[in-house]
Parts: sequence; C-alpha cells; structure tokens
Amino acid sequence: MRTLFLNPPSFEGFDGGASSRWPASREIESYWYPVWLCYPAGLLPDSKVVDAPPHKVSIEQTVEMARQYELLVLFTSTPGFHVDVKMAEMMKDANPKLKVAFVGPPVTVEPEKTLRNNPAIDFLVRREFDYQIVNYARGTPLEELPGVSFRRNGQIVNNPEGPVIENLDELPWVTKVYKRDLDITRYNVPFLLNPFISLYTSRGCPAMCTFCLWPQTHSGHRWRLRSAEDVAAEVAWARQNFPNIKEIFFDDDTFNYRKERTIEVCRKLKPLGATWSCTSRVTTDYETLRAMKEAGCRLLIVGYESGDPQILKNIKKGATIDMAQRFTANCKKLGLLVHGDFIIGLPGETRESIRRTIDFAKRLDTETIQVSIAHPYPGTEFYDYARKNDLITIDSMTDDCGHQLPNIIYPGLDRAELVDWVEKFYGEYYFRPKVAWRVARKAIFDNAERKRLYKEAREYLALRSKRKRFVAETKAAAHSAPAPAGSGD
Repeated sequence: MRTLFLNPPSFEGFDGGASSRWPASREIESYWYPVWLCYPAGLLPDSKVVDAPPHKVSIEQTVEMARQYELLVLFTSTPGFHVDVKMAEMMKDANPKLKVAFVGPPVTVEPEKTLRNNPAIDFLVRREFDYQIVNYARGTPLEELPGVSFRRNGQIVNNPEGPVIENLDELPWVTKVYKRDLDITRYNVPFLLNPFISLYTSRGCPAMCTFCLWPQTHSGHRWRLRSAEDVAAEVAWARQNFPNIKEIFFDDDTFNYRKERTIEVCRKLKPLGATWSCTSRVTTDYETLRAMKEAGCRLLIVGYESGDPQILKNIKKGATIDMAQRFTANCKKLGLLVHGDFIIGLPGETRESIRRTIDFAKRLDTETIQVSIAHPYPGTEFYDYARKNDLITIDSMTDDCGHQLPNIIYPGLDRAELVDWVEKFYGEYYFRPKVAWRVARKAIFDNAERKRLYKEAREYLALRSKRKRFVAETKAAAHSAPAPAGSGD
C-alpha cells in the first residue's frame, strides 16, 4: 500500500508530533524532527513522510495528497487531536478508499473512545507502531497485529500488546529518510546549532517522573539500546550526506542514563570529530561528562524541573538539589553548555516553591532556560493525581494559537497567576546584566546569530504581550464574577 506518514498542519507554528515531548507552539518558533514516523517509513520504500508545520504545507495541499495514497498514518498529540481528526475527515472525503491509522500518546491512552467517536479513523496502534504499520501495508490483517485497536462487526477490538522492539539496530537509519523526504534547513531549535539533525540512540526511560508523557504512554520504561557501532556509523553517514549540518542532537528520553554505555558510545564518536548535543540527567558524574566533552559534546538539555526539594520528591524525579548543583558545576568546569528546563505548576506548587525555583535557576545560571507550564497529560501519573484531587479545569491546555495555558489550579494559585509566574521567571532570569551581556555578545560578533536573536526577540515579546493580556482578562473576569450565594459582606 502506498503510505503517507503525516505530521499534520495544525496551529501556526505548532510542534506537536512524532518527537515533540511537550506538544505546543513555543515562545520562539521551534521544530523537532518527526523521528518516530521516519522509522517505519524507512522500511517502506514507496512511502513518504510529510512534516507539514515546518515545511509550511497547507491544509489544502495536505488534503490533495490523500488522492495519491492508500494508507495514512497520522501522529497525533493531545493538544492537537481535534484538529488532526478534522484533517483525517477531510482527507477521507477526498479519497474514500484511504485507510486512516492514528498513532501517538492520546490514542494509546483512550483507544476505545478514539474509535467510538471518530469514524474517519479505521484503526490505531498503541505505543510503538513501527512493524505493525509496515506489516499492515504489506497485507497482514489487523487481527494479527499486536497492539492494534479497530472495529469489527460494530464492536471495538483491542489486540493484546506484543513485546517492545529489543534489537534497535534492525531498524533503518532515520537520517536516510530525512535525506529522502525532508528539508533539514526547516528545523530550528534556538539553543542548538542550526542546521541540525536529530536521531535516537535508545528507546524508553527507566526514570519514573510522574509528569513525563513519553515513557508512560509511548516509549515505555524499559531502556533499549542501539549498539555504539551502529550509532557511530549513522553519525558518520549523516555528516557525509549533510555537509552543511552544524550539530547532531541525540534526542533520547535520556541519552546518558548509564555510565558504561555512554562512555562506550563516546569512544566510537570521538574519532569522527562531530559536534553533538544530547539530553541528560543531573545524576551524570564528572568522568562521564568529561568523556562526552572529549568526544565532541557541546550542550546538554537538562530537566531540573524545580528548585523545591519536596516537589522533586512529589514527581519522583530521582534527583536532588545538591546533585543538580554539583552536575552544573561540573559542566561549567568542563566547558559544557546547559539548556535548563523548568516547570511551573507541578504537584505541591505554591508561591514560595516557585520563588525557590526561580532563585535556584539563577544560582545555576545555565546558558539558556525554558519555563513550561505543568500539563497533566492523560496516561500519566500526574494526570491521575490531578483528577483525584479535583485540580484539572475544563479549560483547554492551549490557546487558539497552540501556546500553553494552565489547565490545572492549586489552592491559592489560579491560572492567571501561573502564567504570570512564567513571565516573572523569564524576566528575572534573562534581564540580569551578566545574562543580557551573554546574549548581546553573541549578536555583536556573529551576524547570523544577530539575525536569529532579533527574530526570536520579536516572537517572544509578541507572546509576552499576549500572556499579559490573558492574565489581565482572567483577573478582571474573576473580579466581575457574582459572589457565591449567602457569602455576605
């Protein structure tokens, strides 16, 4: 079957599919590669991957593509799900013979609801979907595919899940699919060197963070590894076939989870002379970080999440404030840059804990930061906690442009205040003299960097204005709401 693997058009600038762990429109336009879609695409020579958002493919153009294919595989996300369903309906109207398969966390969590309410979806694959999609395209009946949910005689059938893929070396190299189907200059992440390419060296994450979407709904907690030889061979191939790339990003759930394996991969990468970056936990020791630096590592994306010790315990982070401080000091000593990720609104959050997190971030003083609003995604332990404690609002987790909005409230912390704290966080962090100079210095001495920073500043200031308007409107609505009956003066 001619197969279209689709990360569909959605909100303007929305990065929500096939690799984005935090689906949303970012403060600054960013796009991650649709890595998950590219694995099965590499096993089907007559398939095509269309990553609509970064390539600016319109809804009309996407619908027209439906006429050329027999199977559509659409990677969906919770914030974009309703838009993705409309997309599938339109494509099926254009080609009634088109079979539509949905993959991604939302359909894994609620397969029966998905199929019951959306007749345009013929079947879905829960969790990993590589071989199920490939085998279906080659003629295997749905009844024989593990992890597939579909309709039969008016009933919904959920096939038992099969084992996860253990031998990742058997899968194709996603970089070859990038070469075939994607324009790598369309992908931009502010803290990476652009153009870049990303790939996985492992699947799954043994960590038990309660809020993290991927291990709980998609990739699993079992950590499975590619061989160091296979990783190095793909890196070498990519550098030869994409001579303009400035960086390779290892987009694993956690790249350096185990010391021995990390050092083994570094040993194979070092002779290649590649510049690369990766995800990291603060539990990584100095010796491992040194091996990474010597093998070409430039930057680490690190989930610090919070500067409050109790919140770290609440989310089962498996790390402490002391670990984070020691890790960050080691990175600075070695000359490794760090992009720090923080989250406002995790279980137990208060004004005091947010203040501790902001002060903690300023003490760490990493190269760049990202501050996200906590979202209890269905299928996560965080979601179950929020439902049990009546913390989830009925409001959307994004605005009409796909930017994050809180859909969780705590006693004494309403939605407007959470958004306001995000802005305070960014303002206090970036408007310190030494950080402002760090940014200005890049702009002064690098023309390309100056243009990029100017574009990013415009995008961020526009969003900041929008957030301030949301805060003001929400507070005004709260003040104008009628008092509860019998409240009295």
